[in-house]
Amino acid sequence: MRLMRSCLFTAAALCIAGSAQAAGVGLRAGTTGVGADVAFGLVPTLAARIGYSGLSFNTTVDATDVSYDAKMRLSNLNLLLDWSPLGPFRLTGGFIVNDNKADVTGQPSGGSYTINGITYPAAAIGSLGGTVKAGNRAAPYLGIGYGNVAGAGVNFYFDLGVMFQGTPSASLSVTCGTALSAAQCSQLRSDVAAEQAKLQNEITRFKYYPVANIGVTIGF
Repeated sequence: MRLMRSCLFTAAALCIAGSAQAAGVGLRAGTTGVGADVAFGLVPTLAARIGYSGLSFNTTVDATDVSYDAKMRLSNLNLLLDWSPLGPFRLTGGFIVNDNKADVTGQPSGGSYTINGITYPAAAIGSLGGTVKAGNRAAPYLGIGYGNVAGAGVNFYFDLGVMFQGTPSASLSVTCGTALSAAQCSQLRSDVAAEQAKLQNEITRFKYYPVANIGVTIGF
């Protein structure tokens, strides 16, 4: 579905580019994933750019006493304006529509979990996991760069900026193992709620997502 959405945007951009002053395509990779851009000139120093990038990878999150296996999923659709008053050097602004998130799964350490200061044997927990995702789906972007996707010929380009993604949100849930009584299960859920609050507090500082991408353009 995401790929289809990206293709539709690209097709629309190419149709618009046909009547524009210049146009081009770019392939790039960086902190927003691997993807492509389509750009077209509006006036001699201003171009519009539409692109998509994505990537999935696994990592570990150790923000609290619990260690989490995390599956990161990057999905970013950028809608940008490139202003180039000084040749290939430019200022870029716009929005990045993102669906960036991490699915996290808690892992025991030494056969147990320490949650909210209480140690639970691994058998006491059926599963512990949740999701961390960006605060703003439509995140403002501001940055600088070199090279224009809409420029003629084969060139390279890079972007360096910040996506203002807002405060990320964390959600956790737990299922109790058969070894726990109803009262113990209730206590576990209360401790996981406190664990979620700790995780939320740890990720609050990640309001700004650094964007650094480099790629190759073909303009016509």
